[in-house]
Formats: sequence, C-alpha cells, structure tokens
Amino acid sequence: MDERGVTTLGITHKGSRYFVGLRYGERPEMRRFLFADYMAEICRATLGDEVYLFYDQFVWKGPDKGMRFGWHQDSGYVGYPHKPYLTCWCPLVDVNEANGTVYVLPYSRAGVRSMVQHIPEPGSNDRVGYFGADPGVPAVIPAGSIVVFASVVFHRSGANTTPNPRPVYVAQYSGEVIANPTTGRLQGLAEPFLRRGKCVARQTV
Repeated sequence: MDERGVTTLGITHKGSRYFVGLRYGERPEMRRFLFADYMAEICRATLGDEVYLFYDQFVWKGPDKGMRFGWHQDSGYVGYPHKPYLTCWCPLVDVNEANGTVYVLPYSRAGVRSMVQHIPEPGSNDRVGYFGADPGVPAVIPAGSIVVFASVVFHRSGANTTPNPRPVYVAQYSGEVIANPTTGRLQGLAEPFLRRGKCVARQTV
C-alpha cells in the first residue's frame, strides 16, 4: 500500500485490518495444521469423504481501531452457484466482543440456507448480504479454538477496541473443485485433502 500510495486495497485497510491469503505453503507447521487428523475429522463430519483445501488466510485487526466486518456469507465473495464449502475460523488469541470476535447468525434466525445477493458497502468495500437487526451469536473463546460454519452461514465481526491486535487464521475446505461455470476458471486452491475418507495431502513440500 505504501508503494502504491493508497490506504485501502479491496477489503484491507491500512493500520486497521489486513487480509493476507495463500500463505500455507510458506512454513511446514501450517501444512501440518491444515492437513492434521483433527481437521480431517471436522471435514469428514461436515463435507464427507472427498475434500479439498479451498483457501487459507490470516485476518489481522489492529489495536484500538481494528474495523468491524459486515454481515456476509463467504459464498457471497464467490458470486456464482456452488456447493457450500467450510470455514474454520481459528483465533490466535483469546477473542471476545471487545476485540472483534466473530458473530454467527443461525439459519433459523437468518431465514435462509442458500447464497443470497451481496451488495458492496461504500467505504469498507465489504460485501453485505444481511440487513436485519439480529446481532448474531458471538464466539467468546480462547486461543486455539475453532469456529466451524458453512459458507452460506451469515457472520460478521466487531471492531477491535482493545490495545492489542486480534489475529485470526482462516482455513477453508470444499467438497468439490469450485470453478466459474462460465469461464471454467478455478476458484481457490482445490488441493486434494481427503479421498474416500483417507488423507492424500502432503504435510510438507
């Protein structure tokens, strides 16, 4: 951003919140986490026996002024029809309402279980798909926990009002290769993880 002379790149805002994706290949510890037995158990229970690593990213909210993140479905950032994939939201510090934890909106309260149209929010560049008054259910959990939800579950996160940063690692998995139906362009990573329930991913490269 400094090189470009800007303070915003997409949904990243300088000094406030950063989204840094596709870092899983940089350290063997990250691959061991992404393809660990406990992640395989989560994926089998939710997606079945055929699973791909779809995406990974760090989400960092700065101290005192870390921005909120608007109501959205992760599928809303894909934008075309696909089977719901899985998000594993992994806080690297204890999280609560003060430092900008995630809030999820149960299907029963959202009134929808499928992807809806999202509208870009001026200023934040967030894609927003829920405009109701329900505040959602906050995840008040210790570091090392994992919040698991489908890509069509509405969720948001609050602002970080504490003096410490709020880092989170997000791992996403799909039960199929997701590609644009018009162009055929691949969405995400599509790295095989499980085949017939067995791990086929290499934990090191």
